Order: sequence, then C-alpha cells, then structure tokens
Amino acid sequence: MRSAGLHRLGPALLVAAVLAASTSPAARADDLDAAVSDDQKAYLITVGAVERRAEQNAAIPLEQRLVDYQRAPNCQNPDGTWIRGSGDGTCPHGEGTPNAPVLCAGPGQSVVWPMWRRERTTPATPWGPWTRLDFGGCSTDLLPTLTEADFRRLPLPAPTLTLQPDRGWVLINIATIVTTDPDPITLRTDLLGHGITVEATPTTWTYDFGDGHTLTTRSPGHPYPHHDVFHEYETPGTTTITLTATWTGRYLIDGTTTWHTINGTATTTTTSTPLTIEERTSHLVATHCNTRPKPADC
Repeated sequence: MRSAGLHRLGPALLVAAVLAASTSPAARADDLDAAVSDDQKAYLITVGAVERRAEQNAAIPLEQRLVDYQRAPNCQNPDGTWIRGSGDGTCPHGEGTPNAPVLCAGPGQSVVWPMWRRERTTPATPWGPWTRLDFGGCSTDLLPTLTEADFRRLPLPAPTLTLQPDRGWVLINIATIVTTDPDPITLRTDLLGHGITVEATPTTWTYDFGDGHTLTTRSPGHPYPHHDVFHEYETPGTTTITLTATWTGRYLIDGTTTWHTINGTATTTTTSTPLTIEERTSHLVATHCNTRPKPADC
C-alpha cells in the first residue's frame, strides 16, 4: 500500500489524530484507546481502534448519544479549506473534491474514508462541530487485533502432569521424573463480529516441587530411561508438584490467509495429588520379604 504522508506500522495505520491545540472540540484519548504523542500535541490512534469505538457507540440510540461517529470523505473546497463530506462519499452541495486518503491494492481491498466525531453535553443540547479522528485507510486496517488480554481470556487447558514413578510416594535421593504434553491446541473465538481461529502452543514449563526448588524448562520431558526433567527430594515429608505452562499463540481471521502472532503469553497451572517423600534403607533379613506372613524384619 502506498500513501501520501502516512506510514503503515504493523497491522494498522498509525495517525496523529487530534491536535491538542485545536480550537475544535478535542477527542479524549481515554475514550478512544489512544496514546499521547511524545510532544503532547496529538493523540496517536489506529483506524481499527476508532472503528471499534464507533461500533460500540452505535449500540446507543442516536437520541441518547453524547458522542457521534461517521466515516465521510475529507473535502477540499475551492478556497483550499478542508471540510467533512457526506456519508455517501460525496462533498456537500457538489462543491469540493473528495480526497482519497490512501491507495489500497490487493484482493478485496477498499478505501475507508476518514472517521469524524462530534459531541454534545446533554441529549437536549445541539451537536458540536465535527472533528476528524483519523485519515482513513484500507479495509484490512479495520480487522481486529487479538490482544494478550484476549488470549488470556480463552479457555486454555491446564497442562498435563505425569509422574514416574506414579504410585503416591517417592524416595529421597532418587529421581522423580516429570513429563507433560507439548502439543498445540486450536480454539475458536469471536472478536467484534469476526470469527477467529487461535492456535496456542505451550513453550515453557515451570515446576514447583513443593520443597523450595523450582525448575523452568523448554523440554516437555521424557520417560525413563531417557528422562531429562526430574527432581531428587532431599528430606522425607509430604508435598505436591505444581506445573505452570506458558503459552504463545497465533491467530487467523476468517476470510483472510495470513496468520498473526499474538503479542504476549498466557499461563495455565495444574497441581498433583499429595505425595509422600520416603526414606528407605537396606539391611540383611533372615528370609525372603515376599513370604507370607511377612517377616518382622522386613
């Protein structure tokens, strides 16, 4: 995509939206999911962020709204001034020329007109003037972004925790072997009306062995005799083992072909049933310990 004076940063178009020194009503960064520029003179917002706010606002009946949004062209009058056009893509009274914000190329791409916003203090007071919030963009700029917070809200499963030996007790100074399942999972979710496929993969695991020792590893572990994730307890007692899996993910929006990496991680946890840590010593006995009744010295 090429554009005049605009730069694509990541999946959305980053623009300086509203100058703080403007005489028209300034949009508030807190209700636009916007960041403030370093020089404190502009709010930095994305086309997609504004579109999501407008969709939320549309659920409020027009007569009750204190804020109104509309996409319309940026029209240049013969005298050089810029004004808001009509929602149908034309300029008022046939004057001026609609200014296409960008050149959009690619299958299914279309131009998105700039977003405008107006405010009023109460439902009974007149609307204030329209203020332009963004410079528009391409239709792909309106696609939602699955955030780290969205990822963490998904029903990711607790990790599996397998012990070897698995008998309810372990011996001190002998390896207690732990393994887990490294396979990715696929989930379906919906974000702002778009169906999304999410692929989540556990990438690191942290074991808390309940005796003050922890272990973080990228290996899911392997059973005996090729075990590489294990712990040796040093003193008798009772404990549990807690496993925390850290997940990374990527997502695919329905109707598109590009997978996007989720910027962030999620964690899930599981805890074993209580284990008894035992100490056993060897000594000579008079006969076999598997005889019945069991000998007293066994």
